[in-house]
Amino acid sequence: MPALENLIAEYGYLAILIGTFLEGETILVLGGIAAAQGLLDIRLVMLAAFAGSYSGDQLAFAIGRKWGTKIMARKPKWQAKADYLLSKSPIFINIWMVAFRFFYGLRNPTPWILGSGRTVTFKKFLMLNGVGALLWAIGVAWGGYAFGMLLDHFLGQIKNIMLLILLCLAVLLPLGIWLWRRRRARRSAKRELPSAQTAAGVKILDRAESLLNSAQNRRPPGASAGK
Repeated sequence: MPALENLIAEYGYLAILIGTFLEGETILVLGGIAAAQGLLDIRLVMLAAFAGSYSGDQLAFAIGRKWGTKIMARKPKWQAKADYLLSKSPIFINIWMVAFRFFYGLRNPTPWILGSGRTVTFKKFLMLNGVGALLWAIGVAWGGYAFGMLLDHFLGQIKNIMLLILLCLAVLLPLGIWLWRRRRARRSAKRELPSAQTAAGVKILDRAESLLNSAQNRRPPGASAGK
């Protein structure tokens, strides 16, 4: 299926750039699988994913810094969630700026909330967001690449079918996720109940902060005095 292979090779990097700018995980895994099939260069897959994720989150942070306060004033529920995150310790927030994109569903709101809170400087977010985007692009792309190699080992005889499945997933899966989220958002707005995604995010934040506090409490008494 040469035409399909040429299509992926020609537009694959652009699709990864746009996909990671908007959300990211699905398209990046598919990009890693395509790289394992020899259709894309894994290094360029990582570069496109880094550029898309990094720029998307920087834009969200800038939007939050510019218009976040005005929007929050009209959305009390959003303000409560933002206050919850911003009430955490500075150390936790610094770690969270690196790690948030590894938790499904929390990537999109986090930069916007941090920008609207004005407790994080643009320079600090620029740096820590870059570290997180780089680690995420490398880790997820390599995960997709390893999975693609595994598929090729066991299903090498049906490569063309795999390519067709990849193309369908790249087009239909993001659309399906967007429609599902839109439908769930409408239901949540009608019932005025916190979404399951938000509840999961709260549990993750609480658990992460608990682990951080435990690690600090276990430090030897003289550890900080010697500095």
